[in-house]
Amino acid sequence: MDRITAAQVFVSIAERGSMIAAAEALDMSRAMVTRYLAEMEEWAGARLLHRSTRRLSLTDAGDLTLARCRRMLELADAMEVAGGADADSPQGLLRITCSQSLAQAALSVAVTAFLKRYPRTAVDLQMNNRAVNLVEQRIDLALRITNALEPNLIARQLAQCDSVVCAAPSYLAERGTPLRAEDLAAHNCLTYTYFGKSLWQFTDRDGDAVSVPVSGNLSANEDLILLKAAVEGAGVALQPLYSAAPLIAEGKLAALLPDYAPQQMGIYGIYTSRQHMSPALRAMLDFLLDWFARDPAWLALTHAAN
Repeated sequence: MDRITAAQVFVSIAERGSMIAAAEALDMSRAMVTRYLAEMEEWAGARLLHRSTRRLSLTDAGDLTLARCRRMLELADAMEVAGGADADSPQGLLRITCSQSLAQAALSVAVTAFLKRYPRTAVDLQMNNRAVNLVEQRIDLALRITNALEPNLIARQLAQCDSVVCAAPSYLAERGTPLRAEDLAAHNCLTYTYFGKSLWQFTDRDGDAVSVPVSGNLSANEDLILLKAAVEGAGVALQPLYSAAPLIAEGKLAALLPDYAPQQMGIYGIYTSRQHMSPALRAMLDFLLDWFARDPAWLALTHAAN
């Protein structure tokens, strides 16, 4: 963990007398403040705070650590001033995690353009569909497609993600074409481990919500596996439009249920703190927001007709 940030957290707790107040002052989740405090106590090898129901107070080790943290922050501030104008320019390594499908359709292109614009930056792009602990795995930015954001995380919406129900012509020839969302209950639906595994949700043309219980003989934690299986005729898949659109255009998949819009989700950039955001991370978030809104290839994928 970043010891400078941990020092800032500890000083803020000591000055304000509570972790909640420190979290609010630093624009950081309470869970993150608690984690930084635990790491600081581990580094110090001693308990730093007396905890009571009303207020926190420093132990003897806490008094000593507070003085050291203040000196550390003074030194860090002096180094930042010495850095001059370059201190605010994007530079350094960003560790970013996202799903494989989003990386293939968007991030590989967007990150390449970002690196050309900011040549003093570098990116370590890690593929992971499951939510990861940003602090423990030293992740600067997680891109997630979701409607269920965790309350202790800071998120910035970058784009919308539309989905499409689709199946291969061979499957439809054998099993028939569903005409209503409710018909999916009788089909072999390929389900995604982390989203909508047993319930797919839609809005019909009248604006009414429709929820359909689905099941099938194949589920996976990577949506590209389900997409490939759908092409091979394994069943009906609910896929991000950006992944399925090229295969629909090629005739390898058919878009289904034109009268029903699958639940729309957001593409979010998730990070740990606004207060201590690096210039590189701030630049990346601003860049991605603009890229998702303007890139012609991405817009062509995400605005393809069902």
